[in-house]
Amino acid sequence: MGEILPIQPFRSSSKGVACIPGSKSITNRALILSALSGSKVTLRNALFSDDVQIMANALQYIGFTLDLDEYKKTIKIEGLSGNIPQNNADIFVGNAGTAARFLTALLCLNKDGFYRLDGTSEMRDRPMKGLLEAIESMGASVLYENKTNHFPFKVTTRGINGGNWKVDASDSSQILSALLMIAPLAQGKVSIELKGETVSKPFVEMTVKMCDYFMGGKSTFDQQSGCYETIVTKSYTPKDSTYEIESDATAASYFLTLPIASGGFCEVGDYHENSLQGDVKFLEFLKNIGLKCTQNGAGVRVEKLDQPIGGNFDFNDVSDTFLTLAAVSPLLKTPLHISGIAHTRMQETDRINAMSRELRKLGQDVEEQHDSITIHPQPEKLLEKAEKGIEIETYEDHRVAMSFAILGSKDLLGNGKPWLMIRNPQCCSKTFPGFFDELERIRIDSDS
Repeated sequence: MGEILPIQPFRSSSKGVACIPGSKSITNRALILSALSGSKVTLRNALFSDDVQIMANALQYIGFTLDLDEYKKTIKIEGLSGNIPQNNADIFVGNAGTAARFLTALLCLNKDGFYRLDGTSEMRDRPMKGLLEAIESMGASVLYENKTNHFPFKVTTRGINGGNWKVDASDSSQILSALLMIAPLAQGKVSIELKGETVSKPFVEMTVKMCDYFMGGKSTFDQQSGCYETIVTKSYTPKDSTYEIESDATAASYFLTLPIASGGFCEVGDYHENSLQGDVKFLEFLKNIGLKCTQNGAGVRVEKLDQPIGGNFDFNDVSDTFLTLAAVSPLLKTPLHISGIAHTRMQETDRINAMSRELRKLGQDVEEQHDSITIHPQPEKLLEKAEKGIEIETYEDHRVAMSFAILGSKDLLGNGKPWLMIRNPQCCSKTFPGFFDELERIRIDSDS
């Protein structure tokens, strides 16, 4: 049945300064780019979580030397200029999308490799088709054990050819990011042509900027509409031997919405508009629903002055944060409509359906469409449900767990007693192992 964690409500308004770990997206990209470089790189403020550990374990397993220090939050890795030491390996990618896609592409650099890759049952359902079709067109051979274009599969690698790569990244931007990172090491100039649009474009922009950094600050791609053409083809040579990982903007979104539930304010450092992470744009949605958002040095402070309203928002570029706002929608004054999120049905779980089911469990009026969700707040029904106690199913999805934990921070019963319980809270170890400890620390600091 799994662990069930009651969320302790805030008795006093939040006066919190949240400590946010390093970004998973940046950490795992930096691991790949460091491995592809021709030098030793130290990653600072690296995230230590399940997804990063899966990536690190796989790199060690295929022959890279890594030194991980969780206390110092550093990872040191010896780059091998695009060489893959082990020609044969059986690799488990768990349910880590970045590891699954980035490693699959990385392995294709080996001119004489044979690898088997598999993941969890959830990962076996996640989209890989666009990437697998692309690597086959470059010279790799893929043999599927069960379902075509899904894990598990065996891949025979022969290095990667240059030329015109036609790629469908409409299901996941990670497919395009995986190919962008290996393109400069192809045997010849590469032009990556997109078949249709990609989703979550800010993550692709993050990848390009990081490729530029690890290329010594030079531009790696000539970008045109729907096309990326390599300018240089050589080993990555980063400007410095250290690379600083930004704090995770998606993880920060939970604490930035905390004042909606608790009142008061919450601050987050290392959160600024020049971030590599597109999810900092989530702050604009908070402004639009009525929260006071103030930039403070390199960080931000969010404060609740009046009851926030809903609105109509396109979350396509920041889809990881749609759950953050949807989960607290029962506390909004007017309906909330979120669109541009169809691709989130193919992530850790069907996130639109999961959010709809749990919000209905809370007595809310929810309209679910393929690409959107609309929530009509029902405060009376929420209170009625809360009096009986509510268990939130997390579907093994860390973002479901963290989003609803913020809602549970509302002292809805007015007596400080928990009314919302999170099933399987340990799923947060995927990206933010200390999330519940940090939420509790802020609550104690605020109540004292």
